[in-house]
Amino acid sequence: MSMSSTTPPPIASPAAGVTPAVDSPTARKSALAALRGLAPFLAPYKKQFLLAGLALLVAAGATLAVPYAFKQMIDLGFGAAGSKSATHINLYFVALFGVACVLGVATAARFYMVSWLGERVTADLRSAVYAHVVTQSPEFFETTKTGEVLSRLTTDTTLIQTLVGTSISMALRNALLFLGGMSMLFITSAKLTSIIIVMLAAVVLPI
Repeated sequence: MSMSSTTPPPIASPAAGVTPAVDSPTARKSALAALRGLAPFLAPYKKQFLLAGLALLVAAGATLAVPYAFKQMIDLGFGAAGSKSATHINLYFVALFGVACVLGVATAARFYMVSWLGERVTADLRSAVYAHVVTQSPEFFETTKTGEVLSRLTTDTTLIQTLVGTSISMALRNALLFLGGMSMLFITSAKLTSIIIVMLAAVVLPI
């Protein structure tokens, strides 16, 4: 997998004088538009994005498989009577070890891929911002503070690196674990799961 950077796409100049309120619908639309603006920078790395997504799915599946492996080991191993009990315990210990190995490898691959994507997207974005800044007229540098320009090249792109390299991956992983865990709970006991959800809502919502 080549680590070489591709030519970053040009960035659009922000509209002058537009300062929407933080909580206004215009501000929310502006934030979404800013996230959509990352699409051209992510497009050259579709292969890495797919690999990161695959590693994320495998890691989430392995995490959800750990309690099931424990269940099988207890029910068919410790809970079974007779000479086959020891055989079941050994078998499910090996299966649990295999699940742990898959989880470790998939988690490492996911972390590597999303970190690599964050670094590359940030590097391309900084190159695009710099290429855009150097084309401005002298009037731009007379009216714009130097610290603001440097902030675009450092602080703002670092936030985007955190978003691409950490936050999105963590949010997707937690969403998959939540959906998978709820599905497993309903499969095990729909009645008990419904009671727990109602009690949890009754406790949390007033707080």
